[in-house]
Formats: sequence, structure tokens, C-alpha cells
Amino acid sequence: MSALQRITKELEDIADNPPGQCSAGPVGNDLFHCRATIMGPKGSPFEDGTFDLAIDFPEDYPFKPPSIRFLTPIYHVNIDTDGNICLDILSSEWSPGLSLSKVLVMIIALLNDPNPDDPFRWDACQEYQNNEESYNKTARRWTYMYAVN
Repeated sequence: MSALQRITKELEDIADNPPGQCSAGPVGNDLFHCRATIMGPKGSPFEDGTFDLAIDFPEDYPFKPPSIRFLTPIYHVNIDTDGNICLDILSSEWSPGLSLSKVLVMIIALLNDPNPDDPFRWDACQEYQNNEESYNKTARRWTYMYAVN
């Protein structure tokens, strides 16, 4: 199966059976460049937010992971100020058995459960480790500034 066939199938699967709290589709007619939308998980500081992500598939997908980054600013331990996501399945732990749908679900899980052992944003990590209440307040403030319409 070619990369294009695989991407087409995965986008059809997401359209037919969307994973909770997210959607994805191509930018124009270019299936290698997509956008996803994630709703902030209930009970997290990102609740009520709508977050846009850019997804770029490599030519040798699924043997290499897609590049995914947040376009909507977000204050999170594992997401840097450019929107890059520190998540092992997007790099060293990638497997061709993973799908875009599974990756989006894992990103939502990361929003619910930050990983301070592998931070991408040191200021947020320090705040999270030293004062989780303050971290949640900052994350909630960013959510309302950038992700709530």
C-alpha cells in the first residue's frame, strides 16, 4: 500500500468513525498536508478550548511518523512555544501499526496527563512540578486567550 493510499484510508476511517474529541482532514487536495482539531478534554485546564494542529505526512509514511504540531498556542509541559509535541510515538517509538486516529487519541491523553519526565517546555515543567495548581491556572488562562471562541 502506498503512502497516499494509507493516508486516504486513515482519513476515511476518521471521517466514518471519528475518535472522541477530534477531527482531521486534508488541506485542499493535498493529502500529505492535513489539519486536525482537538477539543480540550473535560476536567483538564484545556476544557472548552478548540485546538488546531498541522499534520505533515512524509513520502515514506507509514514507515516514518507524521510531523504534528499545534497551531493554536497552548501552555503545556510537553508542547513547546512553536507547537512541537514531545511524544515518543512521534519519534523513537513510532510504529507503522499506529494510525493517525491513535496518535490523536494519544495527544488528547497527553493533554490530560503531562509527562514532566520528558518536558519540551522547561518553564511549564517547573511550574507543574512546583505548583500544579498554578500550572493549571496558567494553562487555563492560555486556553481562554487562544482556544476559546
